[in-house]
Amino acid sequence: MSNVAAGRAKDSPSHGVSFGEAMKVWARVAALSFGGPAGQIAVMHRIIVEEKKWIGEQRFLQALNYCTLLPGPEAQQLATYIGWLMHRTAGGLVAGTLFVLPGFACIMALSWIYVLLGKISLVQGLFFGLKAAVLVIVVEAVLRVGKRALRNNVMRSLAAAAFVAIFFYGVPFPLIIATAGLIGFVGAKLGWAPFRSGGSHGAAGPGQISDAQSLLGEETPPHARPNLRWTLAIGTLFLVLWLVPVALLWFGRGPEDAFAQIAVFFSKMAVVTFGGAYAVLAYVAQQAVDNYGWVTAGEMLDGLGMAESTPGPLIMVAQFVGFLGAWRDPGGLHPLMAGTLGGLLTTWVTFTPCFLWIFVGAPFVEALRANRALAGALSAITAAVVGVILNLAVWFGLQVLFAELRPVSVLGATFDLPVLASASLPAVALAACCAIAIFRFKFGMVPVLLASSIAGILYALML
Repeated sequence: MSNVAAGRAKDSPSHGVSFGEAMKVWARVAALSFGGPAGQIAVMHRIIVEEKKWIGEQRFLQALNYCTLLPGPEAQQLATYIGWLMHRTAGGLVAGTLFVLPGFACIMALSWIYVLLGKISLVQGLFFGLKAAVLVIVVEAVLRVGKRALRNNVMRSLAAAAFVAIFFYGVPFPLIIATAGLIGFVGAKLGWAPFRSGGSHGAAGPGQISDAQSLLGEETPPHARPNLRWTLAIGTLFLVLWLVPVALLWFGRGPEDAFAQIAVFFSKMAVVTFGGAYAVLAYVAQQAVDNYGWVTAGEMLDGLGMAESTPGPLIMVAQFVGFLGAWRDPGGLHPLMAGTLGGLLTTWVTFTPCFLWIFVGAPFVEALRANRALAGALSAITAAVVGVILNLAVWFGLQVLFAELRPVSVLGATFDLPVLASASLPAVALAACCAIAIFRFKFGMVPVLLASSIAGILYALML
């Protein structure tokens, strides 16, 4: 065999899945990626493990457990990880990008509609209905994550402390996560029982297929083994792709420029956002509404409704926030052009680090999974995240159900209390209907969002 032919044989996948076929599968996964991280991971498991048998159950869970240790959207990172396992760096890039692309296009189109037609009663009714449904969905997320994470009184205490810290005292989200992680790390290192079980996800299914039966097999592919030279090269490349645009905006346009602030803030978010999308949104809402003034609380809810009802990661709501932030402060550009660039910039600095974490860290995933101290840190972070998501649910509830809030200061804590007379009865009634549909009749998220949106439109037409 010639050297060229030998090289081609070496580069071709031994598992028999062509790159073209893989692109079609990842495009299908992306198109079906509704329902938040849990739904997206379930779709991936059904298609990749059960249907296509690309990888086995244990390898899927190994990848998922690693992605839970990372900041950022774990479902998108899981797609990148599996794509990388199957077809090297190019496979990871295609899988991760396709997972984001449909949501990016939908949010961009909805952002244009929002700023151009947002005052039309039908559009207002649509988002009125979305807000009521989103409130109930966030409450359901609190219960779902809490049921898995709060296994003992120590974890429940961490969740309660996180809620008190962020809701009553405004403690920054990154500080809460860092403190919880430190407690869990030390607790696991000392062998304390509440931290021993770590933070792994439960089994995704009753073992449909083993690693040995999968197309990839149970051996580690050569490209997936640690290689210091390759790690340094790929790490440097993605650091440049991520941080050079941020530096150019910061030093070129100045720290007060909206684009520079968007680039820096969402780059920071990409580093500190442990704990899943809902925990991230609490941090984004706190900063984007209160500190930067890019969006109002109602607009933040509208953006979350967009992200919940379109394919792709839930963190795509950040794109809407970046769009509105640049649209309001265009810096000499046409507002729509500025908004489009702001949304694109937000997406770039949010997801470029996700590829960095996978390409650099995935070859060392076995060592990370075997480290009990890191598993204990993850379990403590997950518990604290329950309190952060509860804060998000309370914050959303106050914004959706009440027109007037009254600030209160007690024992050094400052928080808002609702004025009961300002309650919106239509919003309360619609949220109650959504709660009954989800908790009593177990309807899925997408049907509830659709029905609530239609109800909101009908209500606007009646008015």
